[in-house]
Amino acid sequence: MKKVKAAFRGIVIFLLCMIEIYPLFWMLTASFKKQAEWSEKPAYALNDGFYFQNYSDAWTRGHMSTFFKNSLITTLVALVFIVFFSVTVGFAVTKMKWKFRNAVAQYFRFGIMIPVAIALIPLFQIYSKTNMLNTRTCLIITYIAFGLSLSIYLVQGYLRSFPDDIMEAAVIDGCGIYRLMWHIVTPLMKNSIVTVLVLQFFFKWNDLLFSMTFISDSALKTVQTGLLYFSDEFGSKNWGAIFASVSMSVFPLLLLYMALNKKLMEGMTAGAVKG
Repeated sequence: MKKVKAAFRGIVIFLLCMIEIYPLFWMLTASFKKQAEWSEKPAYALNDGFYFQNYSDAWTRGHMSTFFKNSLITTLVALVFIVFFSVTVGFAVTKMKWKFRNAVAQYFRFGIMIPVAIALIPLFQIYSKTNMLNTRTCLIITYIAFGLSLSIYLVQGYLRSFPDDIMEAAVIDGCGIYRLMWHIVTPLMKNSIVTVLVLQFFFKWNDLLFSMTFISDSALKTVQTGLLYFSDEFGSKNWGAIFASVSMSVFPLLLLYMALNKKLMEGMTAGAVKG
């Protein structure tokens, strides 16, 4: 009976894996199809060969190089500030004792519960009146603001289990507060920082709502808005190039997640067990 249950469990897991993997496999193979194959064969048919010109067309004629550059600039700049503020604020409200630290911590926790859509119209009006629409700056500021709450929460989860003995020993040795934070505490919380970086990178890279609302200039569009309006230079749908552009957007993120999966899980569970 146990063997039957184990076999059934294995079959279910295999089917679930196939359901998850097949769309990615189909998207990857579709990115190598020639345009003629889409009209001559069913969409689910495998490609006859590897037509790498689709990737070249997506990168140049589809302007994916511009979209990638814009996404990288806005995402990486936002990540720098998110990590800096989440570490400093997380340390201040968790390990330092001052009058309003609980109120500040609660303020950032409330930020997790605010729906993104509520802020769209007010932000649009603010950026419009300050002439910040169609700039990378408005996206970067928005990414930082909406990324801080969750990031600070994750950092707090780790710092709650951080041994106070280490900090006390550093203070006895003459370590100041800033040196304590940057040279003692921060190097020991690398898994938590990696978790913040990976999660926020995924959120910002895959953002469509903010970039579609605040950016209308084609030269400043990010990857997701670029994919939304993607078409070849003749105005007809070049499906091979479209799937090539989607593959370039998706598979690097999958490889990044697979490479950092262990540290990501450790950072997510940090502070769950104390002692």
